[in-house]
Amino acid sequence: MKIFMYRYGSLCEPDVIDAFRRIGLEVDEETAEIYNKNLMPSQCSAIVAPRLTGNNYSFVFTINFFPWLSDICQITGLIYISLIVDSPVLELYSNALSNNVNRVFLFDRLLYNEFCRYNNGHIFHIPLATNLIRSNKVISSASKDKSSQYNSDISFIGSTYQEKCHFNNAVLSDYDKGFVDGIINSQIWVYGYNFIENILTDETAERLLSCIPSHYEFPPGSRTDVKALVAQYYLSVKVAEQERLRLLGMLSDSFQVNIYTGSDTSSMPHIHNCGFARSLDEMPLIFNCSKINLNITAKSIRSGLPLRIFDVLGAGGFLITNYQSELPEIFSIGKDLVAYESPEHLKELCTYYLWHEDERLEIAHNGYETIAKYHTYDIRLLQIIDKAFS
Repeated sequence: MKIFMYRYGSLCEPDVIDAFRRIGLEVDEETAEIYNKNLMPSQCSAIVAPRLTGNNYSFVFTINFFPWLSDICQITGLIYISLIVDSPVLELYSNALSNNVNRVFLFDRLLYNEFCRYNNGHIFHIPLATNLIRSNKVISSASKDKSSQYNSDISFIGSTYQEKCHFNNAVLSDYDKGFVDGIINSQIWVYGYNFIENILTDETAERLLSCIPSHYEFPPGSRTDVKALVAQYYLSVKVAEQERLRLLGMLSDSFQVNIYTGSDTSSMPHIHNCGFARSLDEMPLIFNCSKINLNITAKSIRSGLPLRIFDVLGAGGFLITNYQSELPEIFSIGKDLVAYESPEHLKELCTYYLWHEDERLEIAHNGYETIAKYHTYDIRLLQIIDKAFS
């Protein structure tokens, strides 16, 4: 069986390709967009369309959703499987989502509940996964000296979102600034429920959007949902920025905290900024060698679990994460990982597990075993194929 995979440079694409090949599929790749991020959809279509004609592919696969590719598959009659690993993915508002060749897999149940009505029976909810084989190889082949470079009490890998928060460019009235500050200071401490979109009126959403220079506009052929755009693409990112800065600042004042990021950390004088970490050959070592790995899920992920959780556990790392409503459905809290429900709770958990190594190591082992049994890409892709062609 031969499949076509269109790539744009997602960090998990190599792991997915490896898994497809392990389960016996031949993968043809198109990588033009990895090297040229300025390609227009029409140019991408011109590159891909000839490759999909006469090659007898069993299906087309992408990480995240490409409307122009879905339209090509609709014309050629090829099944198009899309695995969503980010949130928000604004391309999901395209009318192309309703094409009957689509098989779209969403890792967030609230995202699924929002979009499933637009292509009933062709949109699915499924958790994400990780590549144990790669992580194990990186960890087992590293020398003691190399591994020791990544030892730390608490580690966090990721952006603090300052450079990604387009809402920082908004020019707000005093009233709107107070309103937004109220949303941030309320939502930032609520775990397992994102209420931002529910409290926005259509009028308020339109007004806030108009305050953002060069804001996103839904392209032709898309449904327009301004409330969702403002809530998920702008305000949720602002909340994530403030949450990460406050939590990391709090922890770094009391513990030795390493952060691997390109973000500005000057507001946290006690944190140790280690710069970017390479995803394929450094992250598994960081996860494995850190006493505590910290996950702070972006608020735009409303119920599901991000890739970071699976990757940490798949590297044998001990994880403390924020509570998400889908967390107890996929992992056993307190057995596979640990979840915090407030800043004070997070600080208490860090103190406790830094002093209780045996419990920490046992939980890390349990988390790894659960990943190996249920949440590898080999397992997940077989489930996706089964659902896509059922």
